[in-house]
Amino acid sequence: MNAKRFFSTLTFLAVFIQAPGAWGFQGFLHPKNPALKCQTACHQPENIRQARKDKTENSKCAECHVGRVDAGLKKTPLFSPLSNRLIKVLNPESKAGPVFKPKLAKDSAGKNAGLSDAPPRMAFVPAGEFIMGSNERWADESPEYIETADAFYIDLYEVTNKDYAGFLKNDPRDPPYHWPDGEVPQGKENHPVIYVNWFDARDYCQWAGKRLPTEEEWEKAARGPEGLIYPWGNIWDLDKSNNPYKPDVSGPVPVGNYPQGRSPYGVHDMSGNVWEWVDSHYLPHPGNDVPSNEYGKDKRVLKGGSWFDCLSYGCGLSSPTFNRSFFTPEVRNNSFGFRCAKSP
Repeated sequence: MNAKRFFSTLTFLAVFIQAPGAWGFQGFLHPKNPALKCQTACHQPENIRQARKDKTENSKCAECHVGRVDAGLKKTPLFSPLSNRLIKVLNPESKAGPVFKPKLAKDSAGKNAGLSDAPPRMAFVPAGEFIMGSNERWADESPEYIETADAFYIDLYEVTNKDYAGFLKNDPRDPPYHWPDGEVPQGKENHPVIYVNWFDARDYCQWAGKRLPTEEEWEKAARGPEGLIYPWGNIWDLDKSNNPYKPDVSGPVPVGNYPQGRSPYGVHDMSGNVWEWVDSHYLPHPGNDVPSNEYGKDKRVLKGGSWFDCLSYGCGLSSPTFNRSFFTPEVRNNSFGFRCAKSP
C-alpha cells in the first residue's frame, strides 16, 4: 500500500471521529525518479536526526544532494538547482546556480511588488509567468513547467485565532476543537487557526471579502519569479521556518515569527507552521502522465508543509514550495490552516 492510499484510509477515520491529529503526508515516487535513493536514505528520520546530532556530513545524503550537511541540516541544499532552461526563459539575466538570493519582485511598471498599494495585511503579486512543480521528487509534483497567473493579492500571514474569532461572532458554526468553552486559548490569539476544514476556510475568506488562493497563485506567491525551492531561496535553513527539524517543536507558533523566511513578495510562513488549504482540486499537473487513483475532485490541495514531523509516514521533506498534500475537504486537524487571496 503506497503512502497516499494509506492516508486515504486515515482520511476516512479522521472525518468519522474528528479526533485531534496531524498528517502532513506527501505523494508517491515516480518509478523513474532519480531521487528514489534519497527518499529511502537521506530523507528517512533516523538519518536526518543522526546528521543533526553528529553535525557531520551524512554520506547517504551527499549521494543525492549538492553540498554537505552543515551544522546538523542548518543550511543544506536538499534539491538540485531548477532547470536552467526554465529560469532563463523567465529571467534572461539570471545566473542559474545552486543558490539564489531572493529579490523583491517588480511589477510591470518597475515598482516593488509586495506591500505597496495592497489592502491591509496583504501583498500584491503581479501577473505573469512563473515556474511551477518540480522534477526532483514525487510524481504528483511533476513536471516542472511554466505557468501563468493574473495579478492578485494574498494575505501576508496565515489567518489567526483572533481573526477567526471575529468570523465566528457572525457565524453559528462550531469553534475549533482546541478552543476551551469556544474561546481563543489565552496567549494564542496570534497563532494560526487550526482544526479548520476546507469549508471553514472558504467561508471565512468569503466573509472577509476575499477568497482562497488557487494552488497556482499560492505557489507563485511562495516561489517568486525565479522558482525558488524554499520561500527564502534554494538552500535549506533550519532557522527560517517553524519546521519539525527544530528542537522541541510541538505545534504552530505566532504568525510572522520568521521574517527572514519570507517569500520574494514579502509573504510569511509559506514553509512550515501549518498546511494551508487552497481552492484547487487534487489533480495532476499539466503534462503529468503518471496515473494515480488518488486524483479527483473529491479532494482539495494543501500547500506549505507544517510544524508536524510526517517523516515517519515516508512523506519526505514537506517544506519546499512545490510540495503538495491533499485531503477530503471535511477533515480538520492540528496542522491545517489557511490564508486568503483577493483579485484586484
